[in-house]
Amino acid sequence: MSDDPGRLRRGLDRAADRMLTASVYERIGIAIGSTTLAILIGLVIVAAVGHDPLQFARDMVVGAFGSERAFSRTLQYTTLFILAGVAVAVAFRAGVFNIGAQGQLIIGGISCVLAIIWVAPFLPTGAFGGVVLIVLGLVVAAVTGGLYGALPGALKAYYGANEIITTIMLNFIAIGLVGWAVDGPLRPDDARSVRTAYLPDNVGFPQLVFENPNFSIVGLLLALAVVVVISVVMTRTSFGYDMVTSGHQEPAATFSGVASKRMIVTTMTVSGMVAGLVGAVFAIMVQGYFIDPSGIGNYGFDAIAVSLLAANNPLGVVPAALLFGALDSSSSYVQINSGVPVQLIDGIVGLVVLFVAAPELFRMIAKRTGLGGDDR
Repeated sequence: MSDDPGRLRRGLDRAADRMLTASVYERIGIAIGSTTLAILIGLVIVAAVGHDPLQFARDMVVGAFGSERAFSRTLQYTTLFILAGVAVAVAFRAGVFNIGAQGQLIIGGISCVLAIIWVAPFLPTGAFGGVVLIVLGLVVAAVTGGLYGALPGALKAYYGANEIITTIMLNFIAIGLVGWAVDGPLRPDDARSVRTAYLPDNVGFPQLVFENPNFSIVGLLLALAVVVVISVVMTRTSFGYDMVTSGHQEPAATFSGVASKRMIVTTMTVSGMVAGLVGAVFAIMVQGYFIDPSGIGNYGFDAIAVSLLAANNPLGVVPAALLFGALDSSSSYVQINSGVPVQLIDGIVGLVVLFVAAPELFRMIAKRTGLGGDDR
């Protein structure tokens, strides 16, 4: 019995060592294997409760890619998951935990809508005015989201506050505050639902490829452009190197002349700026107004799993976001076209999230706790 704790520790060390030394291709293989295993277990559960697993699997594929409408709906979710995933990946890669992407996207989204509505009367109503308003809305969303992200960053850097706790608390503050505003002073008198006023008719991404009114290829291209910019900054610039060093090795960063505390705040600010863009794209591309935050989806929370599946690599976020976009798109199709209860569908999606996130989460914990043997 006395050897059991040591044996367990050696087992964890071997597993952590294997995860920490895994190549990029091996980590991709682990992610694909985890996803496949989670889906297979989900199909077994579907069969166990009396439904046809093959029909369920077919509906999942058809719901995600079976038609132009389904594919555009998948890309719509993917666009939002890409931006949200990159927001979280920026912080995770720099050694800071930003669990507050949901709150930052809410602040960014409502700020975007308000800025556009307030400035619109002073600009032309044509296409030129629309482009100016969209750019204005994106900038305002990035700034306000960044400021909302900087707050927990400053609390962590200068007062030692745990960023996980503060970002979670700020999520609830954003949900409550914006929820009250859109149901109170920002709600038009003639609105039957809880929402702000509509954006002007000339504000919206053009429909260039798909006819889905809630998706534009421009939104997807914007998200991919953000991926490229963030990836270059993180891997090809001294600024990105300082961000990573400050988060993982603060003493070393300070010794080499980097203002590590200020860099932690900067990291959270950049992460919040990208999260703010999620809210802006959601308002401009999908809704055309802003609603009660409790009804806009959990993009900021699901982005944690997207980032973990992508190994916190901004480029890896793209295929990870496509997987989550497909799951979200197909779940609504299966719910409508089959007798499978929505709770079971959500449970299977959650199973996939758990399986794909667990290996990378274990890898991050091993890095932080020193698992992996004496040479770690």
